[in-house]
Amino acid sequence: MKLEELRRRIDEIDDTILKLLNERMEVVKKVGELKNKTGAPIYRPEREIEILNRLKEKNPGPLTESAIEAIFLEIFAVSRNLERPERVAYLGPEGSFTHQAAESRFGAMSDYLPLNSIGAVFKELELKRAKYGVVPIENSIDGVVGETLDLLGKSDLLIVAEIFMPIHHSFASLEESLRTVKRIYSKDIAFGQCRNFLIEHGLDTIEWIPVESTAKAAKLAAKEPGSAAICSTIAAKLYNLPVLFENIEDFSNNTTRFIVLSDFKNQASGSDKTSILARLQDHPGALYEFLKDFYDERINLTKIESRPAQQRDFNYWFYIDFDGHIDDDHIQRVLRKHPHEIKWLGSYAKVKDRVDEV
Repeated sequence: MKLEELRRRIDEIDDTILKLLNERMEVVKKVGELKNKTGAPIYRPEREIEILNRLKEKNPGPLTESAIEAIFLEIFAVSRNLERPERVAYLGPEGSFTHQAAESRFGAMSDYLPLNSIGAVFKELELKRAKYGVVPIENSIDGVVGETLDLLGKSDLLIVAEIFMPIHHSFASLEESLRTVKRIYSKDIAFGQCRNFLIEHGLDTIEWIPVESTAKAAKLAAKEPGSAAICSTIAAKLYNLPVLFENIEDFSNNTTRFIVLSDFKNQASGSDKTSILARLQDHPGALYEFLKDFYDERINLTKIESRPAQQRDFNYWFYIDFDGHIDDDHIQRVLRKHPHEIKWLGSYAKVKDRVDEV
């Protein structure tokens, strides 16, 4: 076939896709009407994952699973905005990794609210000024985000979804040569994650200036000759800051796990994860006895992390993730044994053991 014939065929297919998308959105509007009458939540992560898994199984190719996700997650985001527009708060500023994680789930059309701290995100949701919040909870290199865990212990908000995102850092500057760079802006954690690059290029002898986020670093470096930033490629593009080197992180598998917060309980999806905080009595064997109840019910623990309880007696909370939904019978049997020791943080559809390229 000639090029013109191929293009005409693409146009015909695009017309069909547009027609079908509009048909889908008409059904979505009816779903939204029903949900708005009952007050049901618009965002149902377990339903979205169910749809994605079904489409991946039926996929004849050549679309990859990642491509299917990228296309349909944006369709889901447009659908949610048709049902009921809702605000998404996130740890900003615009162009931050948390912003990218939020957009990967809520799409480009959502109403976003960038905030300067994780605590501010919790507050906006608690005051009902936003419906969803996206914050980091752990990094594969630097471990858990203590502020997020501490706030989960104090708040009634629930984890309704998780997002795994690879973290790639770029070195960006208005300068054309590293020799003329006098100072580098970035988040303190990012300096540590890119230490090898900085040393190898002789940049460990100039001034490193830590700031609140890598996106702010890009914004500052874009205004100051002689400056550079360690930031994401997206943040560099956002502030028109040329990228000199990409993927400068010490470890290529650097990944951050983000959580989506809201005020509703997810239904079981059939492949769920539950998060809890457990405060145990201070006596020998307390943790062993507690964990043995999970072992006896054959509940798979996927993470356990201790956190100071921020009280004078120096007791500890234990943050625990495990497979299953809070309504599962075997999980209920364990929780009933510890009614005063466990704070449920949410049950949500489990993400497969991979990361989402954003």
